Amino acid sequence: MPKTQPEPVRDPQNGHLLTPQNCAIVFIDFQPGQYATVGSATRAQIDLGAVTLAKLAHAYEVPTVATTVAVDMGVNEATVPEIMNELSGVEQIDRTGVNSWEDADFRAAVEATGRKTIVMAGLWTEVCLAFPTLDMLDEGYEIYPVIDAVGGVSTVSHDTAITRMVQAGAHPVTSLAFGCELMRNWARPDADRFRTIINDYFSRKREIGDESGDLFKQ
Repeated sequence: MPKTQPEPVRDPQNGHLLTPQNCAIVFIDFQPGQYATVGSATRAQIDLGAVTLAKLAHAYEVPTVATTVAVDMGVNEATVPEIMNELSGVEQIDRTGVNSWEDADFRAAVEATGRKTIVMAGLWTEVCLAFPTLDMLDEGYEIYPVIDAVGGVSTVSHDTAITRMVQAGAHPVTSLAFGCELMRNWARPDADRFRTIINDYFSRKREIGDESGDLFKQ
């Protein structure tokens, strides 16, 4: 018998997999100056994941926090428009310190989501992502670094930071896998949200040199 109906929805609040109802998303320091000093990936490679993450945040209405460093000081520019254009209504929280978790406004914004499971990306991997990850893990949060949406000063710095975060208890994910986890079933009424995003992902992937096709068109 053909299968055309979705399986029953599992508990979206208390299950161990990520859902739109049990997590929040954080973007840290996706600023031009940070991109310019990344050596582990190109800006296009980082944006392939980061823009996908932003699109998922919007499409699935996941609470989202965005933060920058040293914009008010006149040192850095704000979050790049490629990301902020996808995050309608999300205000950027500026800081002076490299560790977001030490900033009271950032902490308050994360706490205001009411979520203890945080899907997080930031530049650089070894500082702006790793430091708050370690602090938040220590305070009882579950942290999911989005590995294909981040970058470090070098490949060694990036890889070492991932190892450090994982050893501390973080759960690395990738942007497209996270989208599958949110969507979960192609027969659900809202699956077209992810179909649009996944086809955009593969389109942008081809533009940066990969020939993968659009696999999920209706």
